[in-house]
Amino acid sequence: MRSFPPLATIQNCYVVNDLEAACRRMNRLYGIGPFVGGTLATLGNHVYRGQPAPPIELRGVFVQSGDLNVELVELVSNTPSAFHDMFADGAEGFHHVAMFSADYERDRDRFVADGFAVASEFTTDFGATICYIDARAALGHMIEMYPESDIIRAMYAQTRREAETWRGGDLIVPWD
Repeated sequence: MRSFPPLATIQNCYVVNDLEAACRRMNRLYGIGPFVGGTLATLGNHVYRGQPAPPIELRGVFVQSGDLNVELVELVSNTPSAFHDMFADGAEGFHHVAMFSADYERDRDRFVADGFAVASEFTTDFGATICYIDARAALGHMIEMYPESDIIRAMYAQTRREAETWRGGDLIVPWD
């Protein structure tokens, strides 16, 4: 039994081939929107399975579905990464759950001590270090772990606000 605070899952993420088409599909299937983001992001200082690796380039959006945040990610680069570990070029599907950690290094290291490898760790454009823990053998997916970050929390808050006021206008809207 773990002796530290529980980590709450706050997001499900899907890797998609065409971000705009995936937004339209999710909107049609679930009636959710708008999708926030969509611009190119570079995840630098990338360490893949313990070794320095080229940055990951992707386009992603957040959307709110009730209490759950959903992320859609379209990979732009083909560098080895936690994303490509699960999906070869052209494949799509459920990739990870995400969670915040009040003590990022401690929680990351506890997963590693329990036998879960860090597949990718990188620094975002705004300076947050984030990792993907490979939990496929136990759970069938990756775990994305964030440190506490005002910027990431603001992204989640914006997504929720946009969903609460959306009346079917633009399907994809920019980050504030």
